[in-house]
Amino acid sequence: MFPAPCFVLGDAHVGAAPADVEETLLALLERARREAGSVVLNGDVFDFYFEWAHSVTRPSVRVLAAIARVVASGVPVLYIVGNHDCWGGDILTKDVGATYVLGPWRGELAGWTTLIEHGDGLRGKADAPYRVLKAFVRHPIVTTLFSWLPPNFAVWLATRSSTTSRSARPKDGGKALYDVAQGRLAGDLGLDLYVFGHTHARVVERTPSGGVLANPGAWLDEPSFLVVTPDAVELRRMSPNGPDETLTRFEKR
Repeated sequence: MFPAPCFVLGDAHVGAAPADVEETLLALLERARREAGSVVLNGDVFDFYFEWAHSVTRPSVRVLAAIARVVASGVPVLYIVGNHDCWGGDILTKDVGATYVLGPWRGELAGWTTLIEHGDGLRGKADAPYRVLKAFVRHPIVTTLFSWLPPNFAVWLATRSSTTSRSARPKDGGKALYDVAQGRLAGDLGLDLYVFGHTHARVVERTPSGGVLANPGAWLDEPSFLVVTPDAVELRRMSPNGPDETLTRFEKR
């Protein structure tokens, strides 16, 4: 179980995002050490992340250090893999201390029975070509071969495709993945909360089944995040100079 209050965010794309996006993320992680019971990072925190045996991509260094400080303060961090940061390993788990999950995670989040997925590859036929690519780039042989490339060249090569992926927003505004999210809740009456990301399209609402589906949106676009407590799920916008703005709130039934 990840205790309350739980801060949930994703899609910051550090490394390609403007400098102020990284700064606000660092500020929230610093707050999390004092205010949060746990933190969930739901994929694409970095625009590209890869671990070599003794190094990581440079844009990730400050955020990794901030996550490590959160964990060292006694606040557990759950890191769900996205399509831009799926090549983590010992540095994230052993050195930083995060729980790094490749695939969906299901468990108790602040007292809510929760399923969390980043969202890439979940849209039926629309994502069929991507799922083939996903299986290829995550294959252990391909990952090993990539790790043998000189890091400067490897990062240059990866960030060319990363830019394309980040810029290709869903033409439907995220509706197809939203429909998948609704189906997840409708098909599993044991779920209280379904959290997803990937589309950069923010939505938090209660479904007819009584559960709550939540996509906090992209930190890249706006510093919005979820706060999950035993009583409610809140969508907040972080304010650097005052209290956060509560955008919406749903109480647990």
